Amino acid sequence: MSAVWGTERFDRSLRQRLASAHDAVVGDGQQAAGVRSLVRDSWQRSLRLDLDPDHPLVRLDLGAGELRDYRDAHPLSFALPTIQRLLVRHTVDAGLIVAVGDQSGRLLWIDGDADLRRRAEAMLFVEGADWSESAVGTSAPGTALALDRGVQIQRAEHFTRMVHPWSCTAVPVHDPESHAVLGVIDITGGDDAVAPVTLPLLEAAVAAVEAELRIRRLDERASRPRRIAHAESAARPLLRVLGSDSGRLEAGGAPLELTTRHAEILTLLAWHTEGLSAEHLAELLYGRGDATVTLRAEMVRLRRALEPVDAALVPLSRPYRLPGHIELDALRCLAFLDRGAHRVALGAYPGPLLPTSRAPGIEQIRAEVGARLREALLTDAAVDTLLAYARTDDAAYDWEVWR
Repeated sequence: MSAVWGTERFDRSLRQRLASAHDAVVGDGQQAAGVRSLVRDSWQRSLRLDLDPDHPLVRLDLGAGELRDYRDAHPLSFALPTIQRLLVRHTVDAGLIVAVGDQSGRLLWIDGDADLRRRAEAMLFVEGADWSESAVGTSAPGTALALDRGVQIQRAEHFTRMVHPWSCTAVPVHDPESHAVLGVIDITGGDDAVAPVTLPLLEAAVAAVEAELRIRRLDERASRPRRIAHAESAARPLLRVLGSDSGRLEAGGAPLELTTRHAEILTLLAWHTEGLSAEHLAELLYGRGDATVTLRAEMVRLRRALEPVDAALVPLSRPYRLPGHIELDALRCLAFLDRGAHRVALGAYPGPLLPTSRAPGIEQIRAEVGARLREALLTDAAVDTLLAYARTDDAAYDWEVWR
């Protein structure tokens, strides 16, 4: 870590000149020599926004689930293996961190040196944080996006004072067809983050990412008929119960928000497609096979909730079963695993199935889905996918996964 945080590799007089210039321009509104025009112009933009260099407006406006969904849908999610291969595994050894942000400056993924990541958390350089110029002023990710080109920002060139111990290099990523900015890739750390070789290295990695996106676009076009057929089949009713205390039924129109009990019933029937007797369903739901009177009353309420949406969704009786196919998101996730699509399966798994439910049958399904996902990822998944799984709540303290 001494190579990152040591003072030998950064000219002391240059550091002092930059700090003095920052105090003059940002602190006192005066002119100062010895500041690059790129930095001076960015400072002026930051001042015009009335930003406070001592109190940046770093925002975390997405919850964990919202951030996960947003990242999964972002085009750069497909480029993570390339970023891992070309940048992350090398920056770990160099004591640096790599961040990937979206087109507005929100940080989506951060990887690299673990100790440095913990230090960066003190200035809210974390996943989900807004590091645009409008939030924190001059920084490599925000300024690269503002100028739409690669930049290097060292120490006191940052507008915000708490970032002065750091240096960073960032390069925007563009859509290969429209050339619109998709996001930004950043390397942050000490003096090595702005070494002469860092910017060309990062530009080469971005070129590889853009090439991969172009190839993926061509592959999607080649497989369009198959994808359209899949989209038509996906239009079937879908029951979402992963990562949610209650369920949501998507059946063409507006999604129907379900009570936990109704979500439990539909999940059990979607899982046991052959149907369940009243006694068996009561046992799976309440833990008692003799609770059939309570079950029948709940089934009446469930029918009343489903009939206005689609009468074809109302469960049948003797045995209790679904009249047609309702796709269960948990089964969809397992189907991806069976096909070896581990990354897709992980993206389709926002969390445990109905995590607060204590229905015995739901607990069994929850445990089976979680165990099958874990086993498949441990056995066959690529390293980047396993790392993504390790950062979920399911595996955060799973020693075997991290090892």
